[in-house]
Formats: sequence, C-alpha cells, structure tokens
Amino acid sequence: MASLPYRPEIDGLRAIAVSAVIVFHLNGDWLPGGYLGVDVFFVISGYLITSIIRSDLEDGSFSFRRFWARRIRRILPAMLLVTLFTAVMSLRFTFPPDRPQLGLQAMSALMSIANVCFWRTTGNYWGSDAETSPFLHLWSLSVEEQFYLFHPVLLVVVFRL
Repeated sequence: MASLPYRPEIDGLRAIAVSAVIVFHLNGDWLPGGYLGVDVFFVISGYLITSIIRSDLEDGSFSFRRFWARRIRRILPAMLLVTLFTAVMSLRFTFPPDRPQLGLQAMSALMSIANVCFWRTTGNYWGSDAETSPFLHLWSLSVEEQFYLFHPVLLVVVFRL
C-alpha cells in the first residue's frame, strides 16, 4: 500500500475546516458558512484516498480487501464507542416516546446510512427535528463511509479502461 509523504498544508486545511464547523455549531451567527468546513474535509479526504488508490493501482498492489480493512480499523472502533455512549446517554436523558426514533438513528449510523435515515425521517438536515438528535453528527461519517465503499470501485474501473 502506498504511503503519501506528510503534507503539513493538508493538516492546516483540515484544522481550518474542523475549526469552522466547531465555530458554526457554537453559534451560527459567528461564522454563517462554517458548515462548509465539512465539504472542505470531504474534498481533502477524496484527494488523499484517490492519491493512495491511484499509486497502488499504478504499481499493481491495490487490494479492495486491504483498503476496506484499513478503513474499518480506523473508523469502526471510534464509531462504535461514540454510538454506544450516545445511545446510553440518550436512554438516560431523552423523553421515552423519542427513544424508538433515536434507536433507528443509532442503527442507521452503525450501518453507515445515517445520512439517508436523517433525510428520510427529518426531511431536512437543518430542520428542528434533525437538530434535536444526538446522532446528527454521524451523518457525515456515513457519507464518508459510502465514499470509501464506492469510490475505489469507480477508480479501478476507470484505471482498467
């Protein structure tokens, strides 16, 4: 598997993107477009992942199994911990009739389809129904995981053509 040289400017862009999102969530009036940091982070991830896959394809070492196993080892432990902790806290601090919906959101996060769940159940990421969910932060992780699932397949097809 290819290893890219360390790029401090990429870490700087990541820091700016994450900071913008945090400031936006603290108070949307302070940085109204701060949510765009998520998009910047996605572009950076896409660039890095595409670079790694391309390099591996060029030297004949690309493996779907190895690629997906690395993503799973990197993402799954933290996602399980966050989802479990959030679910336990939700049971303690939420109104009982809201718990089935929160359970659905937790399960959708574990299946990497939280973005679809929020779209289907709240209709709008910015809506009040979405804002009250403690699992809302997992929608972007689901988008990232879906990217990791489909993007390598697309790159392999394009590389072989």
